Amino acid sequence: MRFIGLVVVLAVDLAFAVLAAQAAQTGNIYRIGFLGPGAERIYTDSLLRLRTGLRERGYAEGKQIVFEYRFADDRYERLPGLAAELVRVKVDLIVVHSTPGTRAAKRATGTIPIVMVNVADPVGTGLIASLAHPGGNITGVSNIDVGLAAKRLELLKEVLPKLSLLGVLRNPNNASGEPQLRETQAAARSLGIEIRSFDVRDRTELDTAFSLMANARTDAFMVLGDPLFLSKQKQIANLATTKRLPSVFARNENVEAGGLMSYGPTFAEQFREAATYVDKILKGAKPGDLPVEEPTRMYLVINLKTAKALGVTIPQSVLLRADQVIE
Repeated sequence: MRFIGLVVVLAVDLAFAVLAAQAAQTGNIYRIGFLGPGAERIYTDSLLRLRTGLRERGYAEGKQIVFEYRFADDRYERLPGLAAELVRVKVDLIVVHSTPGTRAAKRATGTIPIVMVNVADPVGTGLIASLAHPGGNITGVSNIDVGLAAKRLELLKEVLPKLSLLGVLRNPNNASGEPQLRETQAAARSLGIEIRSFDVRDRTELDTAFSLMANARTDAFMVLGDPLFLSKQKQIANLATTKRLPSVFARNENVEAGGLMSYGPTFAEQFREAATYVDKILKGAKPGDLPVEEPTRMYLVINLKTAKALGVTIPQSVLLRADQVIE
């Protein structure tokens, strides 16, 4: 009987210890900053995935966590000031989208943990030391865009066998654009395709770029990964239809908006994965010790409605590999 009594006492003590730990966690409200270079509307679904991921790990908004949101609305020159604001309000951690955003956050603080999301080449652009051991205060999720540009071009060539001149839209304000362009150029040489790049820094330059591509008689165009091109997805789709230019993108959202095809990881899923990093860091892990994750699942998305409007026939061999077909 004494043994049973001791077991009961220990069990009660353990239960109280667990409750005390939960109460302590509840009393500690973490302030999470989010820095987005793009327009607020492009993050609606992605931030929902981030919040859902945190909720599944026991963080209730208003009780364990609160968010501080900052959006640059495609004006990348605003990023340093917005990052500094998050530091001033003393956030415990910053979640940040893309290379330009992560650069601004890194310059703003060397101590507050940073979880980057959807960054193309974090090692090549100097954001971290290595994927396995990022070091410093930054970790997160890479989108490996620099490793996918060649694959996107190969897919476009399958759809357009006579492709000989390709326009490439890039934002020169994004450091990851240059390595993406170099990889595209290397792939183009092996496929016998000529490349012409067009710089786009804002909405007005999109109109100019499409006029220049049409005048140059490009057969199609590729859009390199950048928040600006997500924010302007409808404008890009409309211009492509007007100029009758087939397209390939890094993000499926561009295809859902009317682009022809895309290949790569999904934007929203990467934000959900970021919740894992946030959880680990809030529980005491050091960002520099957490390996940066690269996506292993790629999605091919094709818009058949757009293909029909452009008079493009998608080969059955490509359709069979598609993860999503929009009709």
